[in-house]
Amino acid sequence: MSGLSFQPTEGGVGAFVQDIDLSAGIDAAQAARLREGLGEHGVLFFRDQDITPEAHQDFAGHFGEINVNRFFAHVDGYPQIAAVLKEPRHEKNIGGGWHTDHSYDAAPALGSVLLAREVPAAGGDTEFASMYRAYETLSEGLKRTLDGLRAEHSSRHVFGVSARARYKDDRFHSPEEAVQDAVHPVVIRHPISGRKALYVNPGFTLRFEGWTDEESKPLLDMLYTHAAKPEHTYRYTWDVGSIAFWDNRATWHHALNDYPGERRLMHRVTIEGVPLNG
Repeated sequence: MSGLSFQPTEGGVGAFVQDIDLSAGIDAAQAARLREGLGEHGVLFFRDQDITPEAHQDFAGHFGEINVNRFFAHVDGYPQIAAVLKEPRHEKNIGGGWHTDHSYDAAPALGSVLLAREVPAAGGDTEFASMYRAYETLSEGLKRTLDGLRAEHSSRHVFGVSARARYKDDRFHSPEEAVQDAVHPVVIRHPISGRKALYVNPGFTLRFEGWTDEESKPLLDMLYTHAAKPEHTYRYTWDVGSIAFWDNRATWHHALNDYPGERRLMHRVTIEGVPLNG
């Protein structure tokens, strides 16, 4: 009834949404179908979307309250849209390692709608990884171990005052607000699909609750290596007007930094989520 169809990628995560023009807006039936598809596939990809900032915000608003980012610069006139920018002078990019956004919040963000406004001539792809598959392909013994664990996450070491010197530019704001700490189950029940997913990530996870850093590191490192296996991932190539709508509870992502001396500008709207249960 929604007039939508999904074409799964040839990789380990994600699907392309067919037959939709987001500039015209979406109705309740389409939003429900997209929410279902997001829960199933983890990330939805859209091509050739010529949308205004207002339409970008309106689309995201169908899935929840919009999160105003604490740390990124905002698009002028649109505080709900974060500017994910790399200028030719910048050596580091934003999101240049595997991570899950906002896992440091008590109610982690549902996900983000990322729109390509300017892209380099080559490079600048984003990799996504399925945390459904990461969990499902573990041994039964390790699944039983992980099902009883919780992990600590934090924003302090990434966005806090002590981390500012790494960036040496003005793309990040308010380091004094990087005081978020949270504890979540290592294995969650996805709020939409009900499937089990691995919920730790190299960007923001610190340790297992009740374990030392030394005790936690070997198992976390093994899980990170396992989750990022090629068979769990898909590499998305951007064009102007491309969109990726990912679910943070079901995926990781990693922005590749392979376009030195070129400009890349993405607009990101993040959607609030709910507390996670094991």
